Amino acid sequence: MIASIAEKVYSGERLSPEDACRLWAHPDLTELGMLADHVRQRLHPEREVTYNVGRNINYTNVCWVKCDFCAFYRQPGSPEGYVLSQEEIFAKIDELVGFGGEEPKSCEILMQGGLNPRLRLDYYEELLGAIRDRYPMVQLHCLSATEIIYIAHLSRLSLGETVARLRQAGLDSIPGAGAEILDDGVRDIIGFRKDRTEEWLEVHRVAHGLGMRTTATMMYGHVETIEHRLQHLQLLRQLQDQTGGFTAFITWSFQPDHTDLAADPGRWLGRKATGFDHLRTVAIARLFLDNFPHLQASWVTQGPKIAQLSLNYGIDDFGSTMLEENVVSAAGTSHTGQMTLGRMEKLIRDAGYEPCRRDTNYRRVAARPQPEALRKAATA
Repeated sequence: MIASIAEKVYSGERLSPEDACRLWAHPDLTELGMLADHVRQRLHPEREVTYNVGRNINYTNVCWVKCDFCAFYRQPGSPEGYVLSQEEIFAKIDELVGFGGEEPKSCEILMQGGLNPRLRLDYYEELLGAIRDRYPMVQLHCLSATEIIYIAHLSRLSLGETVARLRQAGLDSIPGAGAEILDDGVRDIIGFRKDRTEEWLEVHRVAHGLGMRTTATMMYGHVETIEHRLQHLQLLRQLQDQTGGFTAFITWSFQPDHTDLAADPGRWLGRKATGFDHLRTVAIARLFLDNFPHLQASWVTQGPKIAQLSLNYGIDDFGSTMLEENVVSAAGTSHTGQMTLGRMEKLIRDAGYEPCRRDTNYRRVAARPQPEALRKAATA
């Protein structure tokens, strides 16, 4: 059924959207995994799986957009809303540095929050600058495209000037959050106040033009169709053809618990994506996104075992140690407590690979002995 597509894969020929659509209908998941693993081994023939040492910091949960798939945000004025102080943020970074060491840019801070109408560009410039000056060992991988668009709007600046000033203040790279599904019809259903497809793409286009690297993401399993997923992948591949600025692609499934979307049976069908769905999605992404150097596992939503299995379906990177995670956890799914560094390395080794620490830009970082307390936790 897919012999002609397999021939393209083995010869290194680019797959068309029509090819990807046929792959999505192909019943043999194992065969898809074999094809995806062939591409992964061609790109990364060494028997290694990379990971990085990082921490999520959600500096604020205040957000006026009210995306129906999100259980983390609090509306402006809510008594549960917060903005972390610099001292609180520094304390979290101190813990990360104690875990990850002091080699320059060897630890990653993934700092994101909501669209807080009280925070202008000067707030972010001051915060990023303070972290940059105090923690040279930290890579500031921060702010979704959605946040950057809103910062530009509030500050009455162009997108180009906003990104340039954030970069000058200390922003090193931009995560791919906020993409969800790159289709305005889907975005109108799950978060109708959110940025448009072309706006999300433009943030990454501008960042790449300034020499910054970014990642790309996809959240599936809510109201989108397979055609929407393919359109999403096609848009990412087209932008990567133009700029070459994406380092990695990460996909995860919608986590429905405690969200407004899940409470509305007229929109969400009520079926949470399965591990089978996830492996099919990552395999096809690996086959279609031929210009993306890396694909990351999604152990936060799928759990350690599916993440380990995905190493046979095109994944070459296990993602971050993620000392803290709040957004997915707010929707009722959390595997962070199950994933110590020791367990991550064991999962990689048990899959037949050697774990290898890297930085945000996929440069190798020397592993370091862990402090005694963390070593005990990692082997517990």
